[in-house]
Amino acid sequence: MTKLTTPSVLAFESKLACSDAVMLSGNWQDRAEKSGWTAIQVTEKSVRGTISNRLKGAKASKIDAEVEKANLQTVDNAALPFDSDTLKVTFTLRVLGDLAVPSTCNNPEYQSALADKISSYVQANGFKELAKRYATNLANGRFLWRNRVGAEQVEVRISHGEQQWTFDAQDLCLKSFDHNNDKLEQISSVIELGLLGEKATLLTVEAYVQLGEAQTVFPSQELVMNSGDKKSKFLYQLGGQAAMHSQKIGNALRTIDTWYPQSDEFGPIAIEPYGSVTNRGVAYRKPKDKTDFYNILDSWMLKDKTPELNDQHYLMAMLVRGGVFGE
Repeated sequence: MTKLTTPSVLAFESKLACSDAVMLSGNWQDRAEKSGWTAIQVTEKSVRGTISNRLKGAKASKIDAEVEKANLQTVDNAALPFDSDTLKVTFTLRVLGDLAVPSTCNNPEYQSALADKISSYVQANGFKELAKRYATNLANGRFLWRNRVGAEQVEVRISHGEQQWTFDAQDLCLKSFDHNNDKLEQISSVIELGLLGEKATLLTVEAYVQLGEAQTVFPSQELVMNSGDKKSKFLYQLGGQAAMHSQKIGNALRTIDTWYPQSDEFGPIAIEPYGSVTNRGVAYRKPKDKTDFYNILDSWMLKDKTPELNDQHYLMAMLVRGGVFGE
């Protein structure tokens, strides 16, 4: 029997296909109405600020002269109108199956062995654990990011065909996946059937966030390098309408990793090969600790050492995330 080796080319497509999310404005009492919601426009404003960053490499007299200058800048801005108190965020989510079939693999023996191991996991566990966590992140409005902070009320509606479930997002803690209720169970079942490939699964998600009249909202911010423009902040927009990147929505949905070593202290992080959290500048799954995706996968595939159940959940969540994993 030939010794198994990692393919030079191995890639998986994401099984959680999110759309971009668009942002609209209206009033809390009208959230049951389909009409009456208007697109939030991204506008520009010019401001005369002050120099506030650290200045290095200059003499004190030069620094004194610099900080006396005004800091002129143009920024993008998005806010509710003065006659609206509620933000509406809406997007769609397709859940795909065939997890055992990579989009690309140039080693048939490895592909067959991996498919067998995935099938064994599914037979023993299904996708119940992962589906419940994805469903929880929809219901708790994690995908709203900063728009959720300080809100008076947050309601999330999830639709699948004729079915619809409504949640008070603030009733669901962002640090736990231990919530148990019938509505969450039903959505988890729909997502699990999608991951199993047994049923086409398209979810429509609508979130209503009562912020207050004319309050600022937070679309995705664009990373623009070397623009040569004096504009210092660019917000993501679709035809002028404030929006959030599908990647940002997806990151929130896959923030389910509580299986890494320091999870009791830091709570859930997004599923990533090295447990990277860029806004903290930390990777929680370091290769030296052998808790990263590649070490666990190689131990399972090449050394035939079955990982602990939590590590198996993590491996499956990584394949659902998708990515390029070959040598």
